[in-house]
Amino acid sequence: MTKRFLVFQHMDWEGPGVHLLRSAQNLDVNLEVIEVWHQAIPDLASYNGLLVLGGSPNVDQENLYPFLRAEKEAIRFIIENGKSYLGFCLGHQLLSDVLGLRVGPNSRRSVGFIEGHLTTQGQQHQLFQDLPDTLPLFKWHGQAALPPVPNHVEILVTSADCQVEAISLEEKPHIVGLQFDNHAGSRLDATTWLEGDREWLSQPPEVDSAALLTDAEKLESLMGKQFEILFKNFISITA
Repeated sequence: MTKRFLVFQHMDWEGPGVHLLRSAQNLDVNLEVIEVWHQAIPDLASYNGLLVLGGSPNVDQENLYPFLRAEKEAIRFIIENGKSYLGFCLGHQLLSDVLGLRVGPNSRRSVGFIEGHLTTQGQQHQLFQDLPDTLPLFKWHGQAALPPVPNHVEILVTSADCQVEAISLEEKPHIVGLQFDNHAGSRLDATTWLEGDREWLSQPPEVDSAALLTDAEKLESLMGKQFEILFKNFISITA
């Protein structure tokens, strides 16, 4: 039976991404995208779960972005009702906030392609089955979930740029946050993001756009294959 996921999108230029759209199509997963800055969140009861994309807001900016309150309530509903959650970047940070982690400025702005490493808990998690212990990450953030993490939260991936690259809720492997944006690690998405986020990227340190696009092209096939494995694993642990 086709599984249905609601998708929260925060920016008009930051959609689900090439790799996510292809993976969902290949796995017969229905994605219903709503633009949360101007569309109301529908009743979540009929969905198998929720995917939350990245975006410019910080999790504590509810006065500037009132929709963040509704998103956090939706995440609580998902957790409390046994549904699945997969958050990318801001989606990861919103989950972290709901679970009691501190979210704030990362040690550095992380933009581009870096190397991530599975922790022992990540190696044991169903999400990363059939994936290597070291894998490329597509990064685009200045904020992050900060250690230490509560006992009920598992850190699945770490990197030199960010200590908390991925989390899951203990005994609920279907609740996952990823600080990285591998769902959109294609050259097309990277090009769109560079254009859409010009103002933020103009702040120091400088981002080498040409090098980023070269990396995107070089890694696109590998990241696409790895993301489809990850997404297939996620769907397999979805009720």
